[in-house]
Amino acid sequence: MRAVFLALALIWPGMALTGTLAASRTLPAGTIITAGDLRAVDSDRPGITNPSEAIGMQTRITIHEGRPLHASLLQSPRLVSRNQILRVSFMRGTLRIEAEGRALSEGAAGDTIRVMNLASRSTLSARVMPDGSVVAH
Repeated sequence: MRAVFLALALIWPGMALTGTLAASRTLPAGTIITAGDLRAVDSDRPGITNPSEAIGMQTRITIHEGRPLHASLLQSPRLVSRNQILRVSFMRGTLRIEAEGRALSEGAAGDTIRVMNLASRSTLSARVMPDGSVVAH
């Protein structure tokens, strides 16, 4: 964590702990934030000051160049998109059943989403795993 801040401080010598982070370019909705997308600005508006809170997050809406970043503008990266066809796993002990399903909503790692089993047309709840797969509960 400290190494990330020190690396960014070398890139932006004027960056202070109290500086607010802003978009260094226009970031369309759905963009995954990288260190190059951030710059420190002096602003009277509150916003994110720690780069580690923004790097790796995904924008919810388009963020225009120079606009201070707020936590409400960012979300965890979406691994599953609506209508995506995916493999759904069901596991109980040593039993493992897999089926093909359609995501009925988008989701990030750890989110519970609704998935329709394509064979039976039944709807079930499944948790999105960090690798983008889903596991039914």
